[in-house]
Amino acid sequence: MIAALKSRHDFFHSLGGRLSDHGLESCHAEDCTESEATAIYQKAILDQEISPAEQIRYASHLMRLFGQWDAEKGWTKQLHLGALRNNNTRLFRSVGPDLGCDSIGDFPQARALSRYLDSLDRQGSLPKTIIYNLNPADNYVIATMIGNFQDGSQAGKIQFGSGWWFLDQKEGMEWQINALSSLGLLSRFVGMLTDSRSFLSYPRHEYFRRILCNLMGQEVERGELPNDPSLLDPMIRGICYQNAANYFGLEMDP
Repeated sequence: MIAALKSRHDFFHSLGGRLSDHGLESCHAEDCTESEATAIYQKAILDQEISPAEQIRYASHLMRLFGQWDAEKGWTKQLHLGALRNNNTRLFRSVGPDLGCDSIGDFPQARALSRYLDSLDRQGSLPKTIIYNLNPADNYVIATMIGNFQDGSQAGKIQFGSGWWFLDQKEGMEWQINALSSLGLLSRFVGMLTDSRSFLSYPRHEYFRRILCNLMGQEVERGELPNDPSLLDPMIRGICYQNAANYFGLEMDP
């Protein structure tokens, strides 16, 4: 199975894929050797019961492998943390999963996320990583965590991702921008993303730009930022486009 997953990773890279994405309640970071992972896998294919602890250990093993593969190919890893899914059993049974009965979860994030990033960093296999949280209570957790693993190889290598899902609205975006601005380096932020398959979701980029410029303008009016376009314009342009283009290695029009 590992060989099959690696083959798919290689295949997507050959087609131009450069990002991975994992939707998790919280990061998996338990110790698990290759032999232990193999034993757990063998139990699964023999339809033997796998304990929750074994599931987490096996997932931890896979997540470390995925991180290594991403780092080897220069990919960016995305971690979307904190969704509590399929809350309504009645609708789950009658319609199926992922029909909209999802909400914000309150899972512990800091320790497991730290262990995961640190395990890859110790091996020299920590890829560029963007971390998105769904619970706004974790804004300061993520904004401070990213500072632990910057290594100078890439400006803003570890990123606090923009407001996601239930936070993908004016207030949620403002909270994320202000947390990053207070605790990190906003000028390196790669800005808004669109992970939807709907063209109607693309205007969120314009929505984000307006929110960003509004926040910057208010701080200028309060005297918290200098009223100097030569300083502010490059930062706003970077957050809206240039930083992402540099971060992902996109080809840019002159």
